Amino acid sequence: MASPSMTLSIAFAVLLLAGLVVRLWLANRQARHVWRHREQVPAAFAGTVSAEAHRKAAGYTIARLRLGIVEAAVDTAVLLGWTLLGGLDALNQALLAWLGPGMTQQLALLGAFALIGAVPSLLLGWWSTFRIEARFGFNRMSMRLWLADLLKGTAVATVVGLPIAALVLWLMGSAGPWWWLWAWGAWMGFNLLLLVLYPTFIAPLFNKFEPLTDETVKARVQALMQRCGFAAKGLFVMDGSRRSAHANAYFTGFGAAKRVVFFDTLLRQLEPGEIDAVLAHELGHFKRRHILQRLVLMFALSLAGFALLGWLSGQSWFFTGLGATPSLAASNDALALILFLLLAPVATFFLSPLLAQLSRRHEFEADAYASGQANGHELASALLKLYQDNASTLTPDPLYARFYYSHPPASERLARLLPSPGTA
Repeated sequence: MASPSMTLSIAFAVLLLAGLVVRLWLANRQARHVWRHREQVPAAFAGTVSAEAHRKAAGYTIARLRLGIVEAAVDTAVLLGWTLLGGLDALNQALLAWLGPGMTQQLALLGAFALIGAVPSLLLGWWSTFRIEARFGFNRMSMRLWLADLLKGTAVATVVGLPIAALVLWLMGSAGPWWWLWAWGAWMGFNLLLLVLYPTFIAPLFNKFEPLTDETVKARVQALMQRCGFAAKGLFVMDGSRRSAHANAYFTGFGAAKRVVFFDTLLRQLEPGEIDAVLAHELGHFKRRHILQRLVLMFALSLAGFALLGWLSGQSWFFTGLGATPSLAASNDALALILFLLLAPVATFFLSPLLAQLSRRHEFEADAYASGQANGHELASALLKLYQDNASTLTPDPLYARFYYSHPPASERLARLLPSPGTA
């Protein structure tokens, strides 16, 4: 009979390989499907989407998929390197020899892991921004701005992440067998605090937020929010065009700190009635309690995760099964935390379709709410413009969409907003 350590190693390797195979298979399905339909605009969109725009969306989608294939291969190699090939164990042993046991060594392990692990993502992100996004006319970032964002992001992650990491590690070592419950409470409190602080203190480090000055749009938006019984701290325009040609609008903050934020690109691309409809869709997420449901789901999943980590961190086979050797003379809390973070996405990958399905259902419900509070035809018109401006494919592979898409495909979404004559 195989030992628990060997069983974990085999299970991890099988899940990792299976996840890679499925990701590659789905990406190739999507690429072939989009390529086959690149020359023919779907009949439902023939009067509104040009053949040129349709081909551009196909090219953009396939370029993103090819990068995704590279990313999947790199992710798998990096995970193997950290775990079964002993990379994390070697890093931990080196830091123990240099710093000795203690909180400093544990925080150094977390920091070194984050910095080393960020290198592949950084390179792929650079390629995405300055090759793919630039090739299709979306990137507006200079190298200087990209580097500035990188430095500011690293600084924010350090200032924000270091204290919560130190607190969780302290609780793991000092709060007894129920440490995971205290750590979960601290983690949830930290996330709720971020929802309040992000709009006011963090987001302005990266973008300019100015009050909405277009009186026509402002009056319509205020009337819509009053009609929907929604209050926000302010209406703001974000300089999204400084970085990208993509357009969006969103709510941010929590409680009294909620803000409505429009990308400047969105305001330039949509008519006032269409802006109303897009905002009504976002309001629909609040009115249908989607935000609360997602918070509750996040609370529940994180509680289960911390409870599982609380058990696994006390099992020696958990460490050895993932290629690490627990120390007998020093705390292994940081090592356990990192191994769990590496294991979790591999173990939960095949749950992705369930979360995507829930998200798509929420989008349909928000669309239905928007149709009741604004104009369904204007929401459809706005979505069509956004699909075109963002080069979103109108012909995704159905299986790929079911597995990954957090938003319904355009054909399904618009069919509900603009039902054919005679349909119920």
